[in-house]
Amino acid sequence: MEEHKYRYLQQFLDRTNVSLECYIQETRYQEAKLRSYYAETINFSSDDFVTIILVDSAFIIELFLNYYFSTANIADRILRAPKMITDIRPDLLLLENQLPLFILEDLFDPEKVKRNSNSGENGKLSFIQLCLSFFEVELDMVGVDCNLQTVNYSQAKGAHFVDIIRNLCLPLEPFVIGTRKAGTPTAPSITELHQAGVMLKVQSTRNLFDIRFTNGILQIPKLQISLRMEITLRSIAVFEQCHYYHRRIADYLDLMDCLVKTPKDVELLAKYGIVTNLIGDNNEACSLIKNLSKGILWNYIDFCFTPLYEDLHKHCKKPWNKWRANLKQNYLNTPWAIASVVAAAFLIILTIIQSILTKHMKVVLVEGFGCIVHNDR
Repeated sequence: MEEHKYRYLQQFLDRTNVSLECYIQETRYQEAKLRSYYAETINFSSDDFVTIILVDSAFIIELFLNYYFSTANIADRILRAPKMITDIRPDLLLLENQLPLFILEDLFDPEKVKRNSNSGENGKLSFIQLCLSFFEVELDMVGVDCNLQTVNYSQAKGAHFVDIIRNLCLPLEPFVIGTRKAGTPTAPSITELHQAGVMLKVQSTRNLFDIRFTNGILQIPKLQISLRMEITLRSIAVFEQCHYYHRRIADYLDLMDCLVKTPKDVELLAKYGIVTNLIGDNNEACSLIKNLSKGILWNYIDFCFTPLYEDLHKHCKKPWNKWRANLKQNYLNTPWAIASVVAAAFLIILTIIQSILTKHMKVVLVEGFGCIVHNDR
């Protein structure tokens, strides 16, 4: 990628008409702040560190701009090679590859972009717009509305790309927080819920956390199971383990780990339109979901799905729910089966009525006969 990076740097300098020395000086001015963003000591000299940051920043800015403006796609060496851009996207979301967002925004000049592009759009572009456009597929896979006309830019903040996507994943409404102790029951699997008569339904909204259980109906937002979804969620989960007290993505991954225990669970979710399995194989999809939560720890005194776990567990504990579900799924699952059960029930009722009437008639006859004998005497 070094060849592409330096070629993009030259494009960046040509676009902005600013000298390399000016950008080096601007980046060096932010060096101390940049180094403070990294947990470990960076053993590069000042010149090497500044060069690395500037080259990587220019590469990302140019890549995002070329992707945003469709007129550049034909000539760009990266974008005209689908495999290459497919490889670059997940690399930019790896936690170890994050650049502090502030340096990208400092080096990005919307005035120069507007003047040097043929976009034909009014207004200035923001770097956040470019970021959301570039990661549109990844955002969609984790339930974020990527419509640039409706997205809440005040929520699109963060230290870097992974942090931004995490913040966009979270719902605007506050959570009902509960304590999850060691003895607190976990959510039953999708198969267990199905056997207990829980109806599965696609939630109308896309937010991952908008999962509701009311009147025996469990509504879950649509989810695409793919390797790109795995990389995105995994990066966010690992990041929040180190930097956030409220580990919401960890909560979500724990919920999915409870709901999906076997390939049968994936099959049921797909049947009701909740899951789109882009991997294709239910066994692999199940393994992917199970692996997402490995090594991820949720906060036991700040767990957002505790009320949901309790409600689902209570529903499955009631024998009547299981009996009714078993009757419906195994005996009333087709019109012919329903007709047979109704006919059988009708015959049983007739038999009971006949038995009662026969017994009653015998009693009447015996009593009548007794009366006649009594009268003769």
